[in-house]
Amino acid sequence: MRVLIVRIGAMGDVLHAMPAVAALRELHPEWFIGWAIEPRWSDLLQIAGDPNDLQQIEGRHDGRALVDRWYSVAAGAWKKRPISLKTRSEVHVLRDVLRGERFDVCVDMQGSLKSALVGRMAGAAVFAGAANPRERVARWLYKQQVEVRSAHVVQQGCELLGEAVGEVLRPARVTLPMDEMDERWAYEAVGHERFCLISAGGGWGAKIWLAERFGQVAAELGRAGVRSVVNTSPTGLREAERVVEASEGYARALPCSVGQLIALTRRAAVVVAGDTGPLHLAAALMRPVVAIFGPTDPARNGPYGTRSRVLRDAGSVTSHKRVSEVEAGMLRIEAGEVAQAAMEMLG
Repeated sequence: MRVLIVRIGAMGDVLHAMPAVAALRELHPEWFIGWAIEPRWSDLLQIAGDPNDLQQIEGRHDGRALVDRWYSVAAGAWKKRPISLKTRSEVHVLRDVLRGERFDVCVDMQGSLKSALVGRMAGAAVFAGAANPRERVARWLYKQQVEVRSAHVVQQGCELLGEAVGEVLRPARVTLPMDEMDERWAYEAVGHERFCLISAGGGWGAKIWLAERFGQVAAELGRAGVRSVVNTSPTGLREAERVVEASEGYARALPCSVGQLIALTRRAAVVVAGDTGPLHLAAALMRPVVAIFGPTDPARNGPYGTRSRVLRDAGSVTSHKRVSEVEAGMLRIEAGEVAQAAMEMLG
């Protein structure tokens, strides 16, 4: 059987889809599994033939990586230049490559119009997606519509993929890549220090807690003997600097790639973040987390499979509207509450 997973991005969403794929891999190690994904997130996937394959150290008994091959879907770049010759050429190449792989089953685990269009390109005999996808227009492109009833997106992924391939899947542990250079970078950055990893970003403004409060959390932890590292990308550096400025000298910003973030998170004593990719990365790595939620529902999107404390104000209203203002309920969560929860996670 040849199966194609379509989950283009972003980090948290890719991580939420991985336990279902890991379960399929354990059940059918002999199947070929491909994944269509944005290039920037491909470092999350453990690819067959990777010389730095973590399977050699702590992998599953069959010795197989999560996927056999990944396929580049440069959706972000295509959106910026939708009618350019370069975009059209890349789309045609992707279609030809996917068709050439002769997939038996394709599963859209994203539920958007762009992911459904990519899945349709593969020409698989079975093309499945959720009956109520995130973008309703996507459902008309599916050959098989699957009703998902579970509360959490990780379990929903198992329902969707399991129905498409005719199996009962339960979330399996995910093993993330271990790159020697990234591991060396992380060791040089933090050594054997016991630290809190803070991620102050988020997909949109409504679910991003105030940077100054993250800084206050770092200050409280610092006075208790635990310093903080604030992960950031080069484009998000200013947000991290605001956290550092409010930390009374107990936090420092550390720009890192996806691979470096994996290595850094492995070493964190506790991770403090909102509903964002690094939070779900920490959960996949089974690090203790303190999660700050507002407009998104932790019953659906919360940290999965690890020790966690989720803080959400009772007055928060679930909404996925991408507004820029911080959700009012999040503003009622104080730095002291978060610091106390982090200390409890630290023991």
